[in-house]
Amino acid sequence: MLHPASEGAGQGLAGRPVRGPGPGADRAGHRVVLTGSASERDLVARVAYRAGLPTAAVLAGRTDLAQLAALIAGARLVVSGGHRGGASGHRLPTPSVVLFGPVPPARWGPPPERRRHRALWAGARAWPEWDGVGDHPTMVALGVDEVLAAVDEVERVVRVDRAVAA
Repeated sequence: MLHPASEGAGQGLAGRPVRGPGPGADRAGHRVVLTGSASERDLVARVAYRAGLPTAAVLAGRTDLAQLAALIAGARLVVSGGHRGGASGHRLPTPSVVLFGPVPPARWGPPPERRRHRALWAGARAWPEWDGVGDHPTMVALGVDEVLAAVDEVERVVRVDRAVAA
């Protein structure tokens, strides 16, 4: 599950370059869905298009809170930019990777000891003044490779946890 938007300006993933999982994920048996609010539907549809995902994968504006919670609970992994859909996801057992913009993960993110949840943040560096238009520099600084590496890391933790529990 990918939640590319965020209620905070400049904190979502919608303006970011998108690479994978795309059609390859479907072929591997993974159903990828994108969530968001009704007002974010067009933006989320653009993300799906750039990722090579079908329009049926766009659930933005088509779920209520209970349905969103069910999607998160049933997802193999949640990737989210900002607060909605992910920042509180660490309270659920579903593994997550959450990208943080100007707000540090220490405020809303998963505690570091929760290894099934990974917060990415580039905010500790010095940044130029932001005019509030477009993506915040702290979001732009997080590269696609860094996000995919975090996804791999979380999936590895989940596999190890399952093996230990077996």
